[in-house]
Amino acid sequence: MESTDPAPPAPEGIRLFIDADACPVKQEAYKVALRHLVPVIVVANAPIAVPRDPLVHRAVVPAGPDAADDFIAARARRGDVVVTADIPLAARCVKAGADVIAPSGRPFTPDSIGMALATRNLFEDLRSQGAVTGGPKPFSPRERSAFLSALDLAIVRLKRAGLLPAPAP
Repeated sequence: MESTDPAPPAPEGIRLFIDADACPVKQEAYKVALRHLVPVIVVANAPIAVPRDPLVHRAVVPAGPDAADDFIAARARRGDVVVTADIPLAARCVKAGADVIAPSGRPFTPDSIGMALATRNLFEDLRSQGAVTGGPKPFSPRERSAFLSALDLAIVRLKRAGLLPAPAP
């Protein structure tokens, strides 16, 4: 299903948001979420292929530097899991009570997000001064495995806390 509308938040329940434009673990996220019957909202600024499944919803947002981030942050709440490598988005979602996991499997928590933001800002400053060049290292099978474990653990923990998957979007 596809939407360009800023739909209201879904009823209480577990949902998975994927910041999809540069996410290397979309297929893994679908696999884990669908096994747990958790609805998935894939957010991108251009149409992308998603599984044909009633639990998977594609939200196409206008092009812009923060449109996908704003869409996710406006909807993220306790009971949601957000997959993103974007640390400022992660901070907004953690503040809203969502569980946030990087594609590497690293969880962002209220205790760790401040340091993650500070490190990101430091490296951004160093890059702007030319002190740091090059991009991130290639994505590894170990990171893919860590992501699968972290996502499964987050969903199981939410279920044990009494939350059920939200209705399909």
